[in-house]
Amino acid sequence: MDRRTKNLIGRLDRGEIAVVHHSDLDRVAADGLIAAGAAAVINAAPTMSGRYPALGGLTLAQADMLVLDDIGDASFDMLRDGDEIAISGDEVHRNGEFLATGYRRDAQYFEQVLEAARVAVRSELGSFARNTLEYLATEPLILTEELDIPPLRHELRRRHVLVVVRGIDYREDLAALRRSGYMSDMRPIRIGVDGGADALLEAGMAPHIIIGDFDSVSPRALGCGAQLIVHAYADGDAPGAKRLSDAGVDYDVISAPGTSEDLALRLAFEQRAEQIVEVGSHTSMVDFFDKGRRGMASTFLTRMQVSSVLVDAKGVSRLYRTQIRKRDMAMLIVSALVTIGVIAAVTEPGRLLLRTLWINMGL
Repeated sequence: MDRRTKNLIGRLDRGEIAVVHHSDLDRVAADGLIAAGAAAVINAAPTMSGRYPALGGLTLAQADMLVLDDIGDASFDMLRDGDEIAISGDEVHRNGEFLATGYRRDAQYFEQVLEAARVAVRSELGSFARNTLEYLATEPLILTEELDIPPLRHELRRRHVLVVVRGIDYREDLAALRRSGYMSDMRPIRIGVDGGADALLEAGMAPHIIIGDFDSVSPRALGCGAQLIVHAYADGDAPGAKRLSDAGVDYDVISAPGTSEDLALRLAFEQRAEQIVEVGSHTSMVDFFDKGRRGMASTFLTRMQVSSVLVDAKGVSRLYRTQIRKRDMAMLIVSALVTIGVIAAVTEPGRLLLRTLWINMGL
């Protein structure tokens, strides 16, 4: 159990029950719970409140995951890691004794709430717009002040830069980029944002730079040889610095408002990258709402700032293809046959071979 789902996923063993406290569970968290092999999910909060189209609950249900919803804060606080519990109907039992009641949810329920949320999202758009303007008023430096960037081991100027966030469809996007030929042809500088570093390693690609507060970066990623950059917030707080100091590894610090994803995009942009390709990020308003953070206003503004060189990975994988069309293959074969025929016709060995074939075929 954990109040932060992303922290829980790293500790979850296959077959265990995941107990979370996550209102409007997002799809990224749901994908993580499924990949970790959770046997069931108990949520202290509403998994889908209907405030906006949060996709986590439906993702779990479509994967045949048992979801027991909204058991409440009091019941959540009574549970401890390692408790042996049983789910019976809508009830949770510990050591044979009743502990809590929730609501067992299925895909049909989540689909109904999702339809209602699509209507409710109109009011959320207004809230998001107000929050974005408020953020811009309080943090104008995100669009005007340049970063204080330490010396980088890799030159980003006039290079393609791949920024990887462990977000929606990141596995599929990385696989598509590799299949398309983009990775081998362009050889981009790879930046992992926190867990995005491990996403790159899972795909067989080591990151060149890792940026974040390092709360979800594995020891394997810390030791992969990448340059480690801690994101310090505007007030100077840098929680990742203590983690890396305790781990005994070298690191640099960059102070910037917004999220670590914002910092990675701005770093590539200010270093005059020719193209920034982003994996696992948020490209639509539903993606922003599904993440469920008020702070996503900073990412929205940052994407506006770097939009002239920013491309979503889905667009690259769909547009950048090195496949051969059937028509081209047919023309290649015909051309080869014509070439062979011409060579055979103008050389003595070739003419002898053709006459032999002609006689053997009885023509």
